[in-house]
Amino acid sequence: MKEMELVVLGGGESGVGAALLGKKLGYKVFLSDKGKLADSYKAVLRQHHLEFEEGQHTTDRIFAADLVVKSPGIPDTLPMVVELREKGIEVISEIEFAGRHTDASMVCITGSNGKTTTTLLVHHILTQSGRDVGLAGNVGHSLAAQVAEKAHPLYVVELSSFQLDGMFRFRADIAILTNITPDHLDRYDHKFENYIDSKFRILQNMRLEDLFIYGIDSEAVARKLASLSLQPQAAGFTGGNYADIAGGMAGRAGMAGEEVVVCLAGREYRIDQNRISIRGRHNVYNAMAAILACMRLGLSDEEITRGLETFPQVEHRLETAGVVDGVTYINDSKATNVDSAWYALDSMQTPVVWIAGGTDKGNDYSVLSDLVRRKVKILICMGVDNRKLIDDFKEICPVMDTHTLADAMAAARKYAWKGDTVLLSPCCASFDLFKNYEHRGECFKAVVADWEKEQK
Repeated sequence: MKEMELVVLGGGESGVGAALLGKKLGYKVFLSDKGKLADSYKAVLRQHHLEFEEGQHTTDRIFAADLVVKSPGIPDTLPMVVELREKGIEVISEIEFAGRHTDASMVCITGSNGKTTTTLLVHHILTQSGRDVGLAGNVGHSLAAQVAEKAHPLYVVELSSFQLDGMFRFRADIAILTNITPDHLDRYDHKFENYIDSKFRILQNMRLEDLFIYGIDSEAVARKLASLSLQPQAAGFTGGNYADIAGGMAGRAGMAGEEVVVCLAGREYRIDQNRISIRGRHNVYNAMAAILACMRLGLSDEEITRGLETFPQVEHRLETAGVVDGVTYINDSKATNVDSAWYALDSMQTPVVWIAGGTDKGNDYSVLSDLVRRKVKILICMGVDNRKLIDDFKEICPVMDTHTLADAMAAARKYAWKGDTVLLSPCCASFDLFKNYEHRGECFKAVVADWEKEQK
């Protein structure tokens, strides 16, 4: 009998994980990456005697596959991917591949904003309560690698739209959709509806007994739901008044003054929002979604409260980088779209020196105008080409044009006074000047750390 051949396209975290699972399942595995593999991943592949190539794609090997697992970073429109599917070769994501080989329960989180924080918060509450739970997807370790080497009975999985596009039979037991705002439209033919459809793939295969948790305040989510007949039970959360939420759902969450109120299947949970360790309106939303998921999983009020009170800051998301000369520096490098920057600016309580810019993704900055007018004392643009930012905000606040982190930080230190906040919340992707948003945030924090040492 012929050995089944698995080809893995892309040699990052998800690709190497898929290769490990493929080997355990008895596939003949070949991993191919057009770029250069990290030394750490090459070491893992060699340790497990897995065949791989880098810097090229050997098409004869790839088209001999029985199954292809594709990195989420590779678009479906790539000619090789199109041809694979035309030849009848199945192309799936690493999450889909892993899901086909585990009976574990899945809590899956997607959305344009808040998905990482919500994922980490759910995982933190569960681990603090002593549950055996894995963290996977866009954060944590490869789901496929965990299924292969260190299986858990429960996983919390952050899913991007790119990952969802490669998922077909996978099913979430609990699905969270935080919100949908325009993002990655260059990947979706510049059509917002295509991106919305991608996010709603999280509902695929859900059963009557499963739970779908969603942000009521997201206009795009509400519009799409109006056209659907939901299969799973539903629970909605809002930043508005709890009493105003319409009935008919399995659960709901909202505000009663300063108190977060959550109800699910007749059980009510309450907590003062000031007891939640992460602040800001957007984090109240994230907490509501996490509470609903954890209630569904059977955690006690005490376990949920302990997790909410002890959750640490998320790196690169409204992370305090330091205080220099009385000025607070906030690293919000993960804010790669307008909606994320809106929540960041909305949470600011002191005058803001705002650093923004990078690779524009077709952003509409007009929704920020009122917040910028009220809160921003100067906008420092940091990117290769800042014309769009400058044109949109030059009539609203003073604007500086810089093209390196060093110049942007020097300007911020010059114009920020004691009691101000310097906010790096770029609104844009990072690829014009940095490897990724993490690299951008780390560079920002390194400068602040050096300044803190100088003032001691």
